[in-house]
Amino acid sequence: METRRSEVGFRLGFLVLLFWVSLISRATARFVVEKNSLTVTSPDSIKGSHDSSIGNFGIPQYGGSMAGTVVYPKQNVKGCKDFHEFDISFKAKPGALPTFVLVDRGDCFFALKVWNAQKAGASAVLVADDIEEPLITMDSPQEDGASAKYIENITIPSALIDKDFGEKLKKPIRVGDMVNVNLDWREAVPHPDDRVEYELWTNSNDECGIKCDMLMEFVKDFKGAAQILEKGGYTQFTPHYITWYCPRAFTISRQCKSQCINHGRYCAPDPEQDFSRGYEGKDVVIENLRQLCVFRVANESKKPWVWWDYVTDFQIRCPMKEKKYNKDCADAVIKSLGLDGKKIEKCMGDPIADSKNPVLEEEQEAQVGKGSRGDVTILPTLVVNNRQYRGKLQKGAVLKAICSGFEETTDPAVCLSGDVETNECLDNNGGCWQDKTLNVTACKDTFRGKVCECPLVDGVQFKGDGYSTCKASGPGRCKINNGGCWQQTQDGHTFSACVDTEGKKCQCPPGFKGDGVKICEDIDECKEKKACQCPECTCKNTWGSYECTCSGDLLYIRDHDTCISKRATEAKSTWAAFWAIFIGLVMTAGGVYLVYKYRLRSYMDSEIRAIMAQYMPLDSQTEVPNHVSEDRA
Repeated sequence: METRRSEVGFRLGFLVLLFWVSLISRATARFVVEKNSLTVTSPDSIKGSHDSSIGNFGIPQYGGSMAGTVVYPKQNVKGCKDFHEFDISFKAKPGALPTFVLVDRGDCFFALKVWNAQKAGASAVLVADDIEEPLITMDSPQEDGASAKYIENITIPSALIDKDFGEKLKKPIRVGDMVNVNLDWREAVPHPDDRVEYELWTNSNDECGIKCDMLMEFVKDFKGAAQILEKGGYTQFTPHYITWYCPRAFTISRQCKSQCINHGRYCAPDPEQDFSRGYEGKDVVIENLRQLCVFRVANESKKPWVWWDYVTDFQIRCPMKEKKYNKDCADAVIKSLGLDGKKIEKCMGDPIADSKNPVLEEEQEAQVGKGSRGDVTILPTLVVNNRQYRGKLQKGAVLKAICSGFEETTDPAVCLSGDVETNECLDNNGGCWQDKTLNVTACKDTFRGKVCECPLVDGVQFKGDGYSTCKASGPGRCKINNGGCWQQTQDGHTFSACVDTEGKKCQCPPGFKGDGVKICEDIDECKEKKACQCPECTCKNTWGSYECTCSGDLLYIRDHDTCISKRATEAKSTWAAFWAIFIGLVMTAGGVYLVYKYRLRSYMDSEIRAIMAQYMPLDSQTEVPNHVSEDRA
């Protein structure tokens, strides 16, 4: 038993040494805390902006902001116990601002504090540091069965604030003043242009516990959105894999030989953390290298998104638990995806050679922080526009962070999907315009929050401010609620005040008067003497029009507003018919004559040519020989 404990102790100590030696050896190594802005809006005595570090769990509202009221509990100030035990609730009343709970650091994990506050109804959590120090990142604990349950279910954002600022917030709360703050994540991810560059630091090891399971699940869930973004040219994705190197003093040790390739240059921890069984760390390094080369070969063929297919297929088809985590299974996946296996093998190089591997050398260099990004030391790590992502590795949360990296108005359609909607439109329609009759609204949920924009309905664009007014505009606008104009049907006739022309307002049709929007009244043309003014006319008003009749055998001509005799009309009609028939006959006779003359002339010409041919042979004709003998002559 003692021997076994010593072996385990040595193994764990060696892994820690391997990591820290690799890290400390880099002179430029550094850590960067990702921050968001916290602004106090009241009371005036502490009004201003402050930095806060984003918690590495929960779901930060990347690209958006959140306003709330800060509450500091009188009991359970560190939030390490369930607030329900103290009969404390942070659920905001209808119409009130969300509740931000302020708790003190210490005695338990950051994630547990946030989880307890969330269960009590908090919308966000601020953790006040208990010592004077620069801000740090609140990370989740090494997940075991107990902590994994609540870490997975944390859905609210959290932030760490320094001790001095925490005390400033507590003072007005203690005397009963309302403290309102605004958490802003809009600048947490740079958004300079219409393309986002992001990278995922991952691992092919599927036996490292809950975090590995979470990573594998994320890759499968996010695959579809990632490929849509990549195929559309909206993003540039790059996968990365962390490797360490073995100190020279240990390169010939059993531990280095089982965990490293290329003579200790590139290493990964033993999957089961047991050198006596299962797969070795070098198996993981080789598969990581293969996945890097899969990406490179796919990228050369202009199909970088195939990496997502390979990784997800390999997870499903080649798990360690089924003893299929090997080259044969990987080659089968590569072949099924139509990738060039020979190019991938060439890219991987020789893992036994005592030389550097160019691909893994680049990975080790990339681990070192540059610019605004710190060193990559945690798996998994997501970097968006050179800023490390903080929060839950979940499809909707990550997609929101990526979408916040686009310059405003350049967001692709996937950024307006249900996965990243804030659902603000569900509450009072987001304060935007709405037509309940048509069941249309100007409210749109986006990852940055709701926006009020007049909609496009059945090809017809509505125009307005989006808040109080939206009116159908342009061609086809009369199809939508009659363009907001007056319309009425009576006696089988329908009249509308809508004019289907851009820029035209509602206008009452001829025979009506009014504003064209709410009312159009029938005009009595007879009473107002606008029709039937001839002496023989009798006028009768109808809805939207009029009828005019003439006395005796007279016929009413509407265009001239006059009456004429039916006999005169009939006589004119008779003469018109006569002349039409006469002209038709003349034209027919002329046509017959022309045809006859043409055919007669053609016939005479042919007869004359035949007669002349008998007496005056043409030059082209040969003389006909005389076969009559002289004797018989």
